[in-house]
Amino acid sequence: MAARNSGLSQALRPALHIQIAIALLLAVAAGLLIKTPVALSVYTFLGDLFLNALKMLIVPLVFSSIISGIMGLPDPSSIKSLTLKTIGYYLLTTLLATVVGLAAVNLISPGIIDGEPARQVLGLGTNGAAITHELSSKGLSDVLDIFKRMIPPNIVQAAAQGQMLGLIFFAVLFGCCGLGLSQPYRQHLSLLVEAVFRAMMRMTEIILLFAPVGVFALVAKVVAKTGLSALTPLLTFFFTVLGALAVHAFIVLPGLLLLRGINPVRHYRNMAPALLTAFSTASSSATLPVTLECVEKRAGVPNQVSSFVIPLGATINMDGTALYECVAAMFIAQACGVEIGLGQQFSVVIIALLTSIGVAGIPAASLVAIAIILGTLGLPEEAIGPILAVDRILDMCRTSVNVFSDSCGAVIVAKGSDMQVAQYD
Repeated sequence: MAARNSGLSQALRPALHIQIAIALLLAVAAGLLIKTPVALSVYTFLGDLFLNALKMLIVPLVFSSIISGIMGLPDPSSIKSLTLKTIGYYLLTTLLATVVGLAAVNLISPGIIDGEPARQVLGLGTNGAAITHELSSKGLSDVLDIFKRMIPPNIVQAAAQGQMLGLIFFAVLFGCCGLGLSQPYRQHLSLLVEAVFRAMMRMTEIILLFAPVGVFALVAKVVAKTGLSALTPLLTFFFTVLGALAVHAFIVLPGLLLLRGINPVRHYRNMAPALLTAFSTASSSATLPVTLECVEKRAGVPNQVSSFVIPLGATINMDGTALYECVAAMFIAQACGVEIGLGQQFSVVIIALLTSIGVAGIPAASLVAIAIILGTLGLPEEAIGPILAVDRILDMCRTSVNVFSDSCGAVIVAKGSDMQVAQYD
């Protein structure tokens, strides 16, 4: 009876995005009507709890996700060419996505309102001048320091201090070395890492159940301090991300298809069920079976390619996520009045590219990666709060871009390997 009641309560519970939308509306009302010091203290307390929970996940989630993805690769000696082409494609498209995102956010400057940083409007108290002064001493020469930080002398200390670039590099190196182990050591290590990763994904899902409470507290705090004036920069940010995603999905990726002699319009039609599923679920992992079905049966990609490229892409190829991370970090920097030079923007690109590999394929998981980038730039993690108000729709859109890029990769890799692709030959 208890199990039946539990199942009934879950069935009656609204979907997470509906809960977040309701929390957002309640937060606006509460922020406008309840502005007492006690209320602000409650908003701050609940918001800090949610952000601390997200930050708690960063190290184990990224570490286990990257190693699990690498350890899940087939024996590279048997399919070396396919592996190199697939990973090369994923690195290229993710890099192109981050560049598109950076170009859009620099061109539109959504964090600047009437020539001034939007920090007061968004309720951000960061001293942008101090951070800018700290970063101003770093130019293109500091790019070398980025690679130096990739190899920390103490990996535990680097993780404790939030130096994620070194941790990510260590995870990649560990995964590659683990992949080269002989049996049964490779199998045991793979099972252990996969178990840790699945446990961390479960923890992420549990913490995201409290996202409505976190959204309510963070947004109510901003509204109580600034009123509804925060809508202007948030809407500008929303359409900046949407425009950049559209450029990548309708110009960059179709351009790559055309270079291989593939009709993009036909490919859009073939992938329509997967794209609609990705948009509705905001989860590339949940969409994986539909993506495989569309790539194999509607596009005609051989199984030996699709069964490798698509699952790997659902793990490490996150074009839309990397693009969103770049725009979000730069938007917050602009809003805080922090001037990010070329060297620091290069850092953002590299970190976004690497962290997107470690993002779990579940809704809103990219918030963890954004916190990493903000910490690297010396920006406050609580600045994530305002963008939560528009995150759900953007999450649905960027997941669709992630899935479409995976499907493009399967077709391009198959054509590049001189295989027959039924619908395009």
